[in-house]
Amino acid sequence: MTQDRPASSDPGPVTVFFVRHGETPMHAENRYVGRTDAPLTERGQAQADDLGEWAAAARLTAVASSTLRRARETAEPAARKAGLTQLLDERLVELDFGAAEGLSAAEMREQFPQERKAFEADPYANPLPGGEPPAAALARGRAALNDLADGSHGDRVLVVAHGTLLRIVVCDLLGIHPGSYRTALPVIRNASGAVLRRDQAGRWGLVAWNPPLAAGTDTW
Repeated sequence: MTQDRPASSDPGPVTVFFVRHGETPMHAENRYVGRTDAPLTERGQAQADDLGEWAAAARLTAVASSTLRRARETAEPAARKAGLTQLLDERLVELDFGAAEGLSAAEMREQFPQERKAFEADPYANPLPGGEPPAAALARGRAALNDLADGSHGDRVLVVAHGTLLRIVVCDLLGIHPGSYRTALPVIRNASGAVLRRDQAGRWGLVAWNPPLAAGTDTW
């Protein structure tokens, strides 16, 4: 993260808009993109611009993102419209998908069918070949989110990250086993995701899932 501030001793409730980045060329083709530093498509940039228009009226107190380009480019209009300095946190980057990087699910079933079958049965216990253990990604993602919601960045924080990391972290926050992330949270839209609230006791709750975040929509 590029900016540090002392945590508040009594931060009160904090709302976190935990959002997936906009569309990339690989997502348009339904291919796995983890650490590949893909740019946004024209549609993805339009999604980022819509998020920026929403942010202009959302009373945000901080905007943070993964260090990967697609997340940075999605968060940039929101930070600019909100008049905030964009924070970068490498703990928010997507999982490394190893040998699956750039492949579709069908291609994985052809190239490593047994590993793909195990992944589909329990993606948390069975990462794709050469991929990052999801437990490690969960630990860093949770740590980043807890730091951003500790009160030192205000009470309305936009966090732009990635689909798999986001779903694993949200499941864990809500008491759902993260091995169920593909079935419990099967769809996560670009430039949308989870509206979460952390109370004064540090408990997390889900306010909304996949809401439209554009000008004129609810800002919670």
